Amino acid sequence: MALYPAHCVVPVLCSDWCLLGEARPTLMVLPPSNEELQQGKATLVCLANKGFPSDWSLAWKVDGISGGSWEESRGPAVMEQDARYSWSSTLRLSAGQWTKVGSVTCEATQGSQTLVSETLRRDQCSQD
Repeated sequence: MALYPAHCVVPVLCSDWCLLGEARPTLMVLPPSNEELQQGKATLVCLANKGFPSDWSLAWKVDGISGGSWEESRGPAVMEQDARYSWSSTLRLSAGQWTKVGSVTCEATQGSQTLVSETLRRDQCSQD
């Protein structure tokens, strides 16, 4: 093991994460499955990928309204190999509520960072 004299400065390499600054995540909203709808439930998932730092917040709007009579939950942030984060949020509705919905929107915010959103219209979902 090499010892360095006290006056030497050992260079420290910067990992990729310190060069990222703020990175907006990309969002994808997944609709409920037909099998789940047949059981009277509707679970939608918002996947957020490649965000930095990890403190982005995810929230749902149903037909443009936030904080309605539905259940929301969020999974923990997971650091990927590129030092960016991925996480998810789940929206739970009854199948009856889902049949009346026009659209759902997943929104991501981070401090004062501009909003990122992804909207899924129910009529875009196949009813096979």
